[in-house]
Amino acid sequence: MKKKIVYIAICIVICLLIGFLSSFATQSSVNDWYVALNKPSFNPPNEIFAPVWSVLYILMGVSAGIVWSKGFHHVWVKTALYHFGFQLLLNALWSIVFFGLKNPFLALLVIIGLLSLIMLTIRWFKVVSKLAAYLLIPYLLWVCFAALLNYKIWELNP
Repeated sequence: MKKKIVYIAICIVICLLIGFLSSFATQSSVNDWYVALNKPSFNPPNEIFAPVWSVLYILMGVSAGIVWSKGFHHVWVKTALYHFGFQLLLNALWSIVFFGLKNPFLALLVIIGLLSLIMLTIRWFKVVSKLAAYLLIPYLLWVCFAALLNYKIWELNP
């Protein structure tokens, strides 16, 4: 049990660190370029994003820690964690592309890839731990919403 808590704590720190680092790209344009964009009516206030992402990164970390605690020597655990790692990198890449490069269309392509990897990660996590897979569902739903928001921003800002 103690080992599991250590794995979960390490994964939470990694997820929060990736989120923190990718926020630098967000901060570079959230108060100027992003403000000037036409956004859909369902666009949430900016203050919502940081708390939501913090909770999601914590859930992701708990989920990955549970999977890791099952033993990295198992091929299913390795496969699941590789998928998780790649989706985490795409997650950070989206912020860089959308906010850093200010390119909603390319960001839309990235987020579509991200959604695919999240679904694959959930599939592999479910093989190892159903709880770990279920903990990623809020993340999947939020990224679906973010993809729709990304699409509408691209559509409204030709």
